[in-house]
Amino acid sequence: MLCFTAAYDPLDPTGNITIKWDIVSWTADGYTAVVTLNNFQLYRHIMNPGWTMGWTWAKKEVIWAMNGAQATEQGDCSKFKGNIPHSCKKTPTVVDLLPGVPYNQQFTNCCKGGVVAAWGQDPSAAVSQFQISVGQAGTSNKTVKVPKNFTLLGPGPGYTCGPAKVVPSTKFLTPDLRRKTQALMTWNVTCTYSQFLARKHPSCCVSLSSFYNDTITPCPSCACGCENKHTCVNNDAKILSMAGIHKPRKDNTSLLQCTHHMCPVRVHWHVKTNYKEYWRVKVSVTNFNYRMNYTLWTLVVQHPNLNNVTQVFSFDYKPLVPYESINDTGMFYGMKFFNDVLMEAGPLGNVQSELLLQKDANTFSLRQGWAFPRKVYFNGDECILPSPDSYPFLPNSGRKSDFLGLWSTLIPGLLLVLLCFG
Repeated sequence: MLCFTAAYDPLDPTGNITIKWDIVSWTADGYTAVVTLNNFQLYRHIMNPGWTMGWTWAKKEVIWAMNGAQATEQGDCSKFKGNIPHSCKKTPTVVDLLPGVPYNQQFTNCCKGGVVAAWGQDPSAAVSQFQISVGQAGTSNKTVKVPKNFTLLGPGPGYTCGPAKVVPSTKFLTPDLRRKTQALMTWNVTCTYSQFLARKHPSCCVSLSSFYNDTITPCPSCACGCENKHTCVNNDAKILSMAGIHKPRKDNTSLLQCTHHMCPVRVHWHVKTNYKEYWRVKVSVTNFNYRMNYTLWTLVVQHPNLNNVTQVFSFDYKPLVPYESINDTGMFYGMKFFNDVLMEAGPLGNVQSELLLQKDANTFSLRQGWAFPRKVYFNGDECILPSPDSYPFLPNSGRKSDFLGLWSTLIPGLLLVLLCFG
């Protein structure tokens, strides 16, 4: 029952990351360009430690200088005398600069450690930029060759980038909005995400409960794989009291709490109350990773009654309408400076909210699992739901009929006793 999301996401059919190169000036042996990374995904962001971009030069280009980003390796620049290029690698790897770098190294929308918000969550923070000066590249539209084999880590694998395509030059407005300029040459690279490429196993699961049934439907066993179960720790293990245990490792290895599902994140959906015209749901997200804080986290839920959300408590909420005629999907995310960080496993390793939804008399039902979500995504990855036949069910209607039948049998007898002894 493991379901992986392919590069096409039905809840975000047009979502992608677009890398745009705008040549803004020619130099003696090449050009200066502004590179812009736009995250057009509605609910999938790039979290810490940020993006890593790479490509292969078409000729013998070098990077003379960069602002707002840096190449991770300089490579062999021994043939250059005097000025030494920033990077001479045939296949450079570029990362964003960290916050707080000197002003002369910064550029617009840079220096966030590669963290980029989702477009649906914060469009103003869904962009990252840097400036690059390229040498030995040609000095006209006819002599410049577009780089090849673009790669993007965000921060791990999962993105596949298409070829760079020359497009109409980008146009810019001056600060006073009275003059329009344009790039000398522009090309775009489109990168799409696949959960199947990102990891071998899912990264989250869903458990369910309701007010009308004492049974809790847990996450499926080994929902996120159990190959590494021997490396997990119990929540009372002595190792958790060691200094520095919560700091991420350089290799990004996780330290999970031992559970039967072995997922880093669990989402719990609880049908809390049934009113006359409304019903109430409690949603909890729990982090089982002792080395990971989830910043800018997002939770996406698909349910037919999300078209009538009346109030959401302690989470921000935004409806997602990828298809205009259907409004059954919503995105939840934390409020800034309150619960926008899902802390590592432990007492603070959870966030929760409640939803108040107005009923539609024609569709609302507590039968056959209607009150539970159809799909759940955490940070853009689809979570594993329990098997439908294990969902909490309403009390057996047959028992009610048996109970009523028993009373219908007893009442005439009681009346006869009262008449005889009255």
